[in-house]
Parts: sequence; C-alpha cells; structure tokens
Amino acid sequence: MLETFWEWLLQNGMLVLRFLQPLLALLIVFQIFTSMRSHRRAEQPLILLDNLNTRDQIPVMYWENSIGRSKTSDIMLADPTVSRDHAVLYRREEGWLVDDTGSKSGVRVNGRKIDATAPVHIGDSIAVGTTTLVMRKANRPNAQKSSWFFDRRKGKRSISPAFLLFLVSFFHFLISLPLWLTAEGFQWEAFLPFGLVTVLAWIFFGISRRVLKRVNFELETLALFLSGTGIILIGGVNPEDTYTQIASLAIGMVIFCFILWFIEEPDRVMRWRMLILIGGLGLLALNLLLGKVIGGAQNWIKIGSFSFQPSEFVKIALIFVGTSTLNRLQTAKNMTEFIGFSALCIGALFFMGDFGTACIFFLTFLIISFIRSGDVRSLIFICAAAVIGVFVILQLKPYIANRFAAWGNVWDYADSLGYQQTRVLSYSASGGLFGMGIGQGELYKVAASRSDLVFGMLCEELGVLFAIIVAASIACLALYTCALSSTSRSTLYSIAACSAAGMLVFQSCLNIFGATDILPLTGVTLPFVSMGGSSMMAVWGLLAFIKASDERTYAARRKKA
Repeated sequence: MLETFWEWLLQNGMLVLRFLQPLLALLIVFQIFTSMRSHRRAEQPLILLDNLNTRDQIPVMYWENSIGRSKTSDIMLADPTVSRDHAVLYRREEGWLVDDTGSKSGVRVNGRKIDATAPVHIGDSIAVGTTTLVMRKANRPNAQKSSWFFDRRKGKRSISPAFLLFLVSFFHFLISLPLWLTAEGFQWEAFLPFGLVTVLAWIFFGISRRVLKRVNFELETLALFLSGTGIILIGGVNPEDTYTQIASLAIGMVIFCFILWFIEEPDRVMRWRMLILIGGLGLLALNLLLGKVIGGAQNWIKIGSFSFQPSEFVKIALIFVGTSTLNRLQTAKNMTEFIGFSALCIGALFFMGDFGTACIFFLTFLIISFIRSGDVRSLIFICAAAVIGVFVILQLKPYIANRFAAWGNVWDYADSLGYQQTRVLSYSASGGLFGMGIGQGELYKVAASRSDLVFGMLCEELGVLFAIIVAASIACLALYTCALSSTSRSTLYSIAACSAAGMLVFQSCLNIFGATDILPLTGVTLPFVSMGGSSMMAVWGLLAFIKASDERTYAARRKKA
C-alpha cells in the first residue's frame, strides 16, 4: 500500500514539476535581463576637445576615436578640408596619442606636422585641415544618453546575484529530480552531474565576487543556466557522458577569466596579435594534416582517447585578430591583415568540409569588417566574391551539393537524407508544450541527438515552451550586447562583443533551424547546451568578450588603481 502511494505521489509530483519548469525558466531569464537593464554606469567624457573654429566643445567618450568628415567618424567635423577618414585619437598606457590615417593635408600637433604616432597632452592643439582642436580636462559629467535598453530610474533595485544563482540551481534541481528520485529509490549516479554542476557554479560565483571583485554576474548566471541544463539533459541518457562536459565547463570558466584579464589592456592585445594569428593558422594547418573525418567533416584531432575541434578555438583567435590595429581605424591598411587571416581560415574550413563553421566565420568577418571600416561597398564586393567562390567549389566538388538535396523536403527522404530532421520534428511534437521529462524521450537514439540535434531533445524532454525560452535568451543576449557596446570605452570591446554575440546567435540559428529543416543541416552545436567539450570551452571564451564590454567588469580594479 505504501509503495503504491509512493508511486502515485512521484507520478503526479513529476507532472506538476513539468508545468512549473518553463515558468521558473522564464522567471530566471526575465530577472537576468532585468538586472542587466538596471545597471549602467554613468557616462562621463574622458577628455574634451575645444573646436577653435566653431567654439564648440566635443566630449571624447572612447579610448579610440576616428576623426574625419565621414558620418561614421566618432568625431565628425563639418570641414571640407578634412578628409573623410583623417586621423585617430586614442589612449594607451603611455597617454593620449594621435595618428594620421593617410589624410591629404596631414595632422599637426602644436603647429608641427607629424610623420608618425605623436603624443598629445592637456592643452595641446591638434590641427586637421583648417580645424584646430585643443585638448582639455573633463571636469564635469556628460549628459546621460537616452537608451532603449538600459533603465535609469533611480531607486530601482534588481534581484540579488546570489539569489538569482540560487534560482538557477533550484531549476536544475527540479529538472534532474526525476533522474535520481525514482520508485526504486535514490540513484546516486544520476544525482552526481547535478551535484557537480551546482558546486562548480557556486565556487565560480565565490571566486568572481570575492577574489576577482566582479560587481556583476548576470552573464555568467545565464551561461550557467544554459550549460547546466545541457549537462543534465545529457545525463538523462548516460550520466558518465557528463563528466567530460563538466570538466570542459570548468576549463571554460578558466578561459573566460583569462580572456577578461588579457583583454583588460588593449595594448596587450596589440602586442600579441601576430602570435595569436600564427597560432590560429597553425591549429587549422594541424587539423588539415592530422584531422580525422567524423560526421562528414575533417574537423577533429584525436590523441589517444582525447579529441578536440581546433576550429572552435580559432573562433576566439578570429575576434582577437579582428579587434587589433585600432590605431588605424577605417583605413584599408587596417583591414589587410584581418582579411588575409579570415580568408585562410574560411578556405581551410571548406577543405575540411566544415561548412557550418565556415559560414559562422564568414558572418563574423562581415560584422567586424563593417564596424571597423563602415565601407558597405567593399562588403558587397566581398559577398559577391564569396558567392562566386561557393559556386566554383560546388562545381569542383558536386558531392557537397548532395548534402543539401533534402533541404525543405525532408519528408520525401525520411529514411535517407532527411532521417535526422524528420525524427527531430516528430519527437519535438510528441513533447508538447511541457515535455515528457528528462530521460523520457526517444530522440537520443538518433545520431548526433545530443550535439547537432539537441534542440529537438530540449523540445521533446523539456517542452517547446522551454526550448523557445532558450532560443529567446540567446537572441536577447545579442540585443543586450548591441546596447552595451555603444557605451564601451574602447572600440576593441565594442567590436569584440558584437562579433562574439553575432557568432553565438548565428551558430544558434544554424543549429535550431537546421534541425527543424528551415535551413540546411550543417552540423554545428547549440552554444552552452550541446554536448562537446571544445564547443563548451569556446563559447565561454566568447562570452568573455561580451563581459569585457560592460564598464562594471573592471570598475573595482580601475577605481583601486
């Protein structure tokens, strides 16, 4: 009798939990972005420039500022004698510097024409064309800019970071509960992944707050929410498979902290950019020589029982190389090195057969190029050349086109080319709005269900509502990054954050829409959620670029300095 009651209680209790899970997930994501909106540092100019011609005072808000007649210039001067992209004024460890970016009339500091990078001090004059700018101290705050994202209402308090992380841990507790609390009793092996993820999350929280003195933890909380959910989802199939993923999560946190430290000083990025470039190309060359073909792409290197995807880490290198040489903003010379690096990376990925990652690289290249140059015509030319290149590749390697033969018609190839997508669509529908529960699905029997098709597992086991919340959280992350990057002190942070967010969103779109036959299936992972150690480490590295663009990230250390 007691056993019957216990089974009845478990069955109905788990049913209630399935209804509560998407509501709690929605509350967590809502509170994360509400906290992001309520925290924005007051914008103050670093210095002021007195325009002696117009008697205007120009606030300088960023560490790198392009000066010119172009509308894309940070300091736009309505002077016909000023070139469209005339000069760059930027701050480094040794102070403020000015560079001529190939202007017709040159740049003069205190009346002397400069031939190379020249230092500028308070009280010095900078002459561009017939306009003279005098550098002054910024003694008063600049007027607060309006923003569609940030909420500046005084007295508005956001949720405690610790309590928000507690909600995430509680959510992971609820979704993992059916795995280790069963009619047969407590299942220790199934409990362990949840326990390890929770302990790791709180250790990371403690280190961030107490040791690193980070005042904000919203981005990390969102990443832990998604990463923990993916690990528990994998544990529903086989708990032993989660240990590599948990170890990768820990390494990803270390990479996250390292990149935040490394990118804190833009000069450090400039000094190391060539080594990073060579290292990225070296990884891809190693992949071409030693790579193993898995899933139709030669994008894996295996050393004994250990395997990894070099291209995942080259994503980080792409952003580092793309954000360098900021003293040559909006010039052709500024882009040559980056264009060559990107072309070699994308070409290598095509040779490997990793077309999904190649598309991600190309889109990231376009984002960085547009932000750095603002030249739409050049980007159109590059896109046209890319289309021609793809057409040539399809002619030389026609078997590639066969991979996309089932796109849009997967039900006509249900037992061949469309086998994976048709199963994703069927099992996703069977999960309904609230899912069948972790470990209760059938999609895990299909190849790549926990990596390329993990969105289908989310729909089947946790419900369509929760899967939509996951997708929406990544999309909102991109919107937050766009709002945040407009206030970043350094162009390096703005470019890096926008390109990292674009990379995460586009990769998510390829995964979600590929699995559901809206786009061709390209075999890329869903950030933070999919199984894959290399992917987990890389996405945490990308998250660091977004974190760095938030002025609060380095607030405590810079205030102390």
